[in-house]
Amino acid sequence: MELRHFQYFVAVAETGSLTTAAEQRLHTSQPSLSRQIRDLGAEVGAQLLIRSARGVELTEAGLAFLEHARLVLMQAELAAKAAWKVAHPAKPVFALGFLTGEEMNWLPETMRTLCDELPNTEVTISSQNSPQLGQALMKGELDLAFMRAELNMPDLIYRHVDTEPLVAAMPRDHRFAAFDEVDPRHLVSETFIAVSRVSPTLKLVIDEFISKLNVGIRPSHEVDNLAMAMSLVASTRGIMLVPAYAENLLPASVVCRPLAGEPPTIDLVIGYSKTNTSTTLNLFLNRVDDLISRCLPRQARNGY
Repeated sequence: MELRHFQYFVAVAETGSLTTAAEQRLHTSQPSLSRQIRDLGAEVGAQLLIRSARGVELTEAGLAFLEHARLVLMQAELAAKAAWKVAHPAKPVFALGFLTGEEMNWLPETMRTLCDELPNTEVTISSQNSPQLGQALMKGELDLAFMRAELNMPDLIYRHVDTEPLVAAMPRDHRFAAFDEVDPRHLVSETFIAVSRVSPTLKLVIDEFISKLNVGIRPSHEVDNLAMAMSLVASTRGIMLVPAYAENLLPASVVCRPLAGEPPTIDLVIGYSKTNTSTTLNLFLNRVDDLISRCLPRQARNGY
C-alpha cells in the first residue's frame, strides 16, 4: 500500500465521483484511478466504495478507512514539513520601522551598518506614524524604529539621532514662496493647516510655537499624515509647518521655506524595547554613532 493510494481514495471520497476526482483533484485518467481504487480494496480485503445513482458512496468499511487515510496524509505532510525545516532553518528577522519619509534619509546607511549580519538575517521594513511605531515596538513586532520620543511608553528606550527644524510648506506660486524665509507672524493672515493628534509630539511642538507667537493664528484644517497635508496645502493654498525632512516628499506643486528667527525644532530618535535581547539590535546600537556621522553631513549637503 503506497501513499498515493490514500491520496486517491480520499479524493474520491470527498468529491463523490471518480471522474471529478481524476480530472480536478488528481489530474489523472478516470480508468487509471478506478484501477488504483480496486487495487486498494483488494489489499485492504474489503470493498471501500460502491457506485450509486448519486455517484460513488462509501461503504461502512470505507467510512472507517477514510478517517485513518486522512490521518496518514496529515502525518505525511507534517513529516515532510519537519524535514524541510531542519534542512532549511529559518533566518532570524530584524524588523525596522521608520517615521514615514525618514527612510529616504536613513535606510541606505542603516542597511550598510547591518551589512555584516545581512547574510544571516532577514531585514523587514515598515513605514508608519510615530505612535504606531511605538506600539509595534512594545508588542515586539519591531526591533528598532526611527521615530519621535513618544510619551506614555515607559517600556521603550530612546536614543537621540537628529534635531530637525520646522519649515513652512506652501503652494509653489504662493507669494511667500518668493522669499528666502517666512516670518511666522505673517501666517495669521493665511489659511493655516494644523497637525492632528495622530502625531502628538509634532502637534505639541507646533502648538507651543504658535502659542508663543501670540498673534492669533487659528487652524482652518487638521491633517493626519504628510500625503494628506501636501494635498491640502495645494488645494486650499494653505500653509503648514512640517519637519524639514518632509521636503523629500513634496509634490511639484508645493515648496518649503525656512522660518525667520528661531524656528521650532523636533527630535528624531531611535526607539527600542527594554526587553529586546536581539544580538542584531545590540550590534546596531554599538554602531549608531558611526551611522549618524555618515548620514547627517550628507543630509546637510542636500539641504535638510
